[in-house]
Amino acid sequence: MALKEREESMRLAVKQQANVEDTGMKVNDEVHLAPKAVQGKVVETKKPGPPKKLFPSSALFRQWGEDLPEAEQKKAQDLFHRFGYNVYLSNRLPLNRSLPDTRDSRCLQKTYPPQLPSLSVILIFMDEALSIIQRAITSIINRTPPQLLKEIILVDDFSSNGELKARLDETIEVYSQLHPGLLKIIRHTERKGLAHARNTGWGAAAADVVAILDAHVEVNAGWAEPILARIQEDRTVIISPVFDNIHFDNFKLTKYPLAVDGFNWELWCRYDPVPESWIALDDVTAPVRSPSIMGILAADRLFLGEIGALDDGMLVYGGENVELSLRVWQCGGKIEVLPCSRVAHLERHHKPYASDLGAALKRNALRVAEVWMDEYRHMVYLAWNLPLQNSGIDYGDISSRRALREKLKCKTFDWYLKNVYPILKPIHDIVGYGRMRNSLDKGICLDQGPVPGNAPIMYTCHEFSPQNVYYRLSGELYVGPLVAEHQDAQRCLTDPGLREKPTLEACSKAAQSQLHIYWDFKQGGAVINRDTRRCLEVTRELLGARVLVLRACTAQVWEIQYTLGAWGRPGTL
Repeated sequence: MALKEREESMRLAVKQQANVEDTGMKVNDEVHLAPKAVQGKVVETKKPGPPKKLFPSSALFRQWGEDLPEAEQKKAQDLFHRFGYNVYLSNRLPLNRSLPDTRDSRCLQKTYPPQLPSLSVILIFMDEALSIIQRAITSIINRTPPQLLKEIILVDDFSSNGELKARLDETIEVYSQLHPGLLKIIRHTERKGLAHARNTGWGAAAADVVAILDAHVEVNAGWAEPILARIQEDRTVIISPVFDNIHFDNFKLTKYPLAVDGFNWELWCRYDPVPESWIALDDVTAPVRSPSIMGILAADRLFLGEIGALDDGMLVYGGENVELSLRVWQCGGKIEVLPCSRVAHLERHHKPYASDLGAALKRNALRVAEVWMDEYRHMVYLAWNLPLQNSGIDYGDISSRRALREKLKCKTFDWYLKNVYPILKPIHDIVGYGRMRNSLDKGICLDQGPVPGNAPIMYTCHEFSPQNVYYRLSGELYVGPLVAEHQDAQRCLTDPGLREKPTLEACSKAAQSQLHIYWDFKQGGAVINRDTRRCLEVTRELLGARVLVLRACTAQVWEIQYTLGAWGRPGTL
């Protein structure tokens, strides 16, 4: 398409208003064909049947594309496989579609100072669809007061998607004719990862405040003013908007309830309930203290630099948000979620650019633990099922980050737990953890079994969390992922007393129900329930399957993968 034609197309798109209730797909509308005359008679044309569903198991077509022709189904599915969301639909939606205003009505009554800081918006991307980036840009331009929006900086972390080259440049040209000097693009010449890309954008920004966003977002009405006003009040606050969800298949928007951002011991993000202290304020527009941040953030540009920006040593993806969060809180700043700032975020069904993020997540988590978590760092190793010494994971040179911590005179992680995230639950008496094998067959491991369900099983050994086992000096045996927070239910192995099969129950409820949750175990020995004196053992069923039983002890013994302290040594404990 010629530049002049593209410019006209863009102008029309910027003016167009649409809403999210209609997917915009004309192929989904029912078509009735008009009757036609054949040799003087009127004959009703037979209405064609629905097209064959070519991908009945694809998540893309569960709630969308019911009447899409077969050739179009193939196009849509190919794009979905490549990008992880419905690019076929995105390419047909208006760039400036309207979104439902998800703010509380009391947010609309708030007023802000007439003079607010200037804003640089940074959009980070790698192999996004062009229409997704265009819609993000359009929403920012349309929903940010022009006197506040200084620039939009695009950072391309070495995309391979061809349309993000010349076609994106042409798009920027069009926007630049409508908004001179507003858009800038920076392209990495090699893949540097999320943290480095965010730092690239931050380093190029010139406004008072930087908002660092994913490129697969659409900002909502009034999103910027609460951020700028709060940072104007306190430059040490790092801000998160409230996220709403854009569905990957039909692009409809679901309002998410207000929550704060937390994390588990693998340092993976999670939503937590708002604190009681905020509820007691009885002001739904008030900022909410948050232990962490999801990754989309706004900050005073200079303050973000003073505390070290993002850690460039974090590779690919994952953990960089928790690293920043701990550093902000421990080094004199704070993190808040602003209820009156809403940003719609497109959730991918899958991340095609990194099918297995486990290695990067694990490596980055250890880097965070070694710099910021002091005597609690062991919890990260336990959650990832890694030995505390010689883990085999190279988390990079951390000397400069430790020097930064010293320079900023940062507080301890113990202070953070007590003052910022008291519901995060460390455990200090775990003495054995990892895969647990029985002497009868060392190729199978203790496993939590199907979820939902409470029947542990023996299953072929693997390295995923359903086979995580944790033995405490108290005698509790946890099976399954390590739980992070006080309100979560860690599952304990129990001897129910009347049956020959063990169960897994929430530890607190099991204790209240007087189930028997305490076991005597030494490395290389039997697992004996303290109350019933029955042993956890393995037997063979008729068809050869190994099953767990509780019975009078035989000669069976168990070994657990890793031991701590002197517990695993013969003759100790």
